[in-house]
Amino acid sequence: MCGIAGFYNLPGGEPLMRRMLGAIAHRGPDAAGVWQGAAAGASVVLGHRRLSIIDLSAASNQPFLKGDLALTYNGEIYNYQELRHELEGLGARFRTASDTEVLLEAWAHWGPDCLPRLRGMFAFAIFDQKTGRLSLARDHFGIKPLLIAKRDGGVAFASELKGLKPVLGSDLSIDETALVSSLMYYWLPESRSVYRGVEKLPPGHWAEITPGGNLTTRCYWDPAVELDPARHAETSIEELRAVLEDSVRAHLIADVPVNAFLSGGLDSSLVTVMAKQQGQPIEGYTIAFREEDRKLEAMPDDLHYARLIAKQHDIKLNVIEIAPRIAEMLPKMVDILDEPIGDAAAINAYLICQAARERGVKVLLSGMGADEIFGGYRKHYACLLAARYRQVPEIFRSGLVEPIVDRLPVAGRNSGYRTVRWAKRFLSFASLPEEPAFRRSYTHYGREEFADLLNPDLMPAVDDLIAEHAGIYAAAPSGHPVDRMCFTDLRMFLPGLNLTYTDRASMAASTEVRVPYVDKEVVAAAFALPGKLKIAKGETKAPLKQAAEAWLPKDIIYRPKGVFSAPLRAWIRRDLGEMVDDLVANGSLVSSGFLKADKVREMIAEDRAGSADRSKQIWQLLTLETWMRQHASMAKAA
Repeated sequence: MCGIAGFYNLPGGEPLMRRMLGAIAHRGPDAAGVWQGAAAGASVVLGHRRLSIIDLSAASNQPFLKGDLALTYNGEIYNYQELRHELEGLGARFRTASDTEVLLEAWAHWGPDCLPRLRGMFAFAIFDQKTGRLSLARDHFGIKPLLIAKRDGGVAFASELKGLKPVLGSDLSIDETALVSSLMYYWLPESRSVYRGVEKLPPGHWAEITPGGNLTTRCYWDPAVELDPARHAETSIEELRAVLEDSVRAHLIADVPVNAFLSGGLDSSLVTVMAKQQGQPIEGYTIAFREEDRKLEAMPDDLHYARLIAKQHDIKLNVIEIAPRIAEMLPKMVDILDEPIGDAAAINAYLICQAARERGVKVLLSGMGADEIFGGYRKHYACLLAARYRQVPEIFRSGLVEPIVDRLPVAGRNSGYRTVRWAKRFLSFASLPEEPAFRRSYTHYGREEFADLLNPDLMPAVDDLIAEHAGIYAAAPSGHPVDRMCFTDLRMFLPGLNLTYTDRASMAASTEVRVPYVDKEVVAAAFALPGKLKIAKGETKAPLKQAAEAWLPKDIIYRPKGVFSAPLRAWIRRDLGEMVDDLVANGSLVSSGFLKADKVREMIAEDRAGSADRSKQIWQLLTLETWMRQHASMAKAA
């Protein structure tokens, strides 16, 4: 895991590259390198910050040169040993034991046709000293980031937005549609960047820049095609077990110790136990909350289950209490995340990775991705229930059920009412048609709510975002609602939120997080399972739970679902009250007219009175306002 940067046909040379690498130094504290080249009238500067995981020797430092090719690469190729054996049969000779050299040889032999063959997470750039062409590529699912900025006839790229800022300078124009998307989703889809002129190379794509300045982007892995059930035989539970075990085995490949997130839930417990049974001397990392915070949030005690798994399998458990000085932590986290992402779970990830790094650990396994591909979120089940709810006569729904639930409080003085929160949330989308109901099940605002909150001039941006979501939902290769929801999550929710915050939070702590569920073999097996089997008899992720019975006790597998979240209500009520009044009620988003002041203050009042749960919206507004202030400060300095 590393940080990469580069620019093509742009001035600045090594001094500019050093500034770019300095901005992402946290991604690779073990080594840094810069290489400059030119061919066919094109010039390039490649930079690299290394976090050494495989082949720790200096011979594998980057940028890596071999023959006519120069490579800067971020990620891990888990099947590199198999590819190396195949390439040696084709005449390739290797001077290192790294996956870096295997990747470069794979490109030299097969060009972009090598990309579908790669199993792993990656973002890389390769410059061809014969043709002067620069090629960029990103992994199938967007686990690793790659941002691109086109300017002055040239191109710059980097692993993080921070790495591009030395190139962009004061030319940082905010894309207001991206800000609206941040409000809608509390994260930015891969199709959006907070700055105009900056793009994210889509997952499953590669791009080529020619000396003439043409940039062409091509798809090498299309989930709408590759995950079509017609292309695959239905996965059996035994086959699923084999695929999961193989993926965990592959994700353990490293020349440094590998540990794991262990929340006590199904996904992380399964990965951790499978890793342990591979003979890995693994340790687990889990979070705990202050009792008063957990009570107000009405959160389950996940720590009990994590300790149970650790004891049963003789795993050392490291418990990290999540009780930060949140008023100080929030601005730091906003800076780490680069773009306005309003999921407080990023704080958990950062603090766990920081604690692991302090103990000398560079690599952690995560259970992320299982919910998205197997239908494990409450929103998936809720949307199936909503389809039934829509069959109830409308007069009964709007005349009795909804008015009663609307009047119920979501919290008292010292405790939250979790069931009431869920009921109110469910009724906010349950009467909508299938696709809009799914979108509203996990977004902060629908079109009507945006009309009350936003400057009217921004409503076309809302319509664009709604249409984009509908288009992705409709592109799903299966007609079952669960498959459509999982496909949309794979395309939007997973790369836009979970993989993004995990990458930024872990790399801020100079730590690599690996995600065995977000593996092309596991994803293919998951989508070969019919949607009707994924949520069956009220049980989410039913096939994964059946598969897990080979490794885990049923009281772990079938326990109520936990949440990798944070005690937002406690923080907003106790720790951040003054900040809410300053940054949300009276901040620049309100004073500029971007948001309507009366609606913002109404949301704050409702949350404080306990009549409605607005904590996530308020947290996102805090995040966005903090990001805006950091942007203004940076722009002024530039």
